[in-house]
Amino acid sequence: MLKGLKTLMNAIISEVKPNSIAWEFELEAGDKIIRVNDKELTDLIDFNFETATNEYTLTVEKKETGEIEVLEIEKDDEEELGIVFDSAVFDGVKRCLNKCIFCFVDQQPKHLRKTLYIKDDDYRLSYLQGTYVTLTNLKQDDKERIEKLNLGPLYVSVHTTNGELRKKMLNNKNADKILNELDWLKKANIPIHCQIVLCPGYNDNEELIKTLNDLYKYKKIVKSVAIVPVGITKYRENDDLKKVDYNVAKRTIEIVNNFNFAKKTNFAQLSDEFFILTNSDIPDKKYYKHYAQLDDGVGTTRIILDDFAKREKKLPKKIKDKKIFHFILSKSSLKAFDIIAERLNQIENLNIVKVVVESKFFGDDINVSGLIVGSDILSALKNQQNLNIVLPSIMLKPYTTSFLDDITVEDLEKKQNSKIHIIEDSYSVSEIIELCCQ
Repeated sequence: MLKGLKTLMNAIISEVKPNSIAWEFELEAGDKIIRVNDKELTDLIDFNFETATNEYTLTVEKKETGEIEVLEIEKDDEEELGIVFDSAVFDGVKRCLNKCIFCFVDQQPKHLRKTLYIKDDDYRLSYLQGTYVTLTNLKQDDKERIEKLNLGPLYVSVHTTNGELRKKMLNNKNADKILNELDWLKKANIPIHCQIVLCPGYNDNEELIKTLNDLYKYKKIVKSVAIVPVGITKYRENDDLKKVDYNVAKRTIEIVNNFNFAKKTNFAQLSDEFFILTNSDIPDKKYYKHYAQLDDGVGTTRIILDDFAKREKKLPKKIKDKKIFHFILSKSSLKAFDIIAERLNQIENLNIVKVVVESKFFGDDINVSGLIVGSDILSALKNQQNLNIVLPSIMLKPYTTSFLDDITVEDLEKKQNSKIHIIEDSYSVSEIIELCCQ
């Protein structure tokens, strides 16, 4: 081992792309990148910064032998090194110091995998992957790094700008400094996207109006504000937490519409669930501007409907062979898929069957696709055999074929004696049309 070399960081390669520079240097999954030039790496930000040139050195620890290799990299501007890491942070995820009243992690059953109970609050993952942070665990050197490297946009869980209320909702004595943190971000000119998890009786109604008005004062850096309903599972321990019902959703739509109208901008945007709960029309694409918070369910239905409208004219009148597909759907996805299914069923020889899945695992109040598990699907299918089953990849853990309850796609296929088709792109219907109409 090289003198003075530390191997505390875990910049572990998970994949090497074929015919890439890394592939030519015979790097493999499991090898560790120890240094780039003389810089020890704490995260992917360090790596990206140090490799943003045409020449640099990699210090690599080989998985099989433990030997250290120093590689001289020379590349053209358009060439990529060609490696993927198993994690975006190499020194461990910064853990959440809050105990939010609405925390979904705390509303899970006790027998799931340990990794599902890890609560992160890491500004690096916010910058790299769009996860939400509360800003309650930032140290001074974190702030200095954010400023120095201009790490934005960040995705910030605001919830409320009422300091005392935020302390109560996050169960953290430091949570009341949100306006100070926004002042700092504004001064540093770091763009942010804000999230409000709406909890009836806490941060709705007048408190929501106050929060929106406060955030509007930071419109220079606040690029969007997403409002999402609190998710409540059957495992919740906080009896004071109430779900967003029809009346709450209707009132919240009115508040947001009135606010946006007064400001003459769609500064605040509601997640699709509010419109689905109230059976309201989904806003047009102008409402969502740049669809900045799709992963929070803000605008997903509109994007799918618009995508289908563009492709509908090219649908065939008939397909050659008779086909039946069973689509696995959550309640929240029906708004869009009802329209799609009705049109596809007009194609001769094609039959689209909607299988609406109740969330028995997490509870009836959970109706989003990402929380549908394998046992829920098995229950909904009721032992029907020899099916063509279609489900979105969002139901699966990333880069796996497993649901959150660890039932796998292969398990489903075996128990139902059926073929399962996975739709990878949740924001387009192209895969659906190709599957059904080929």
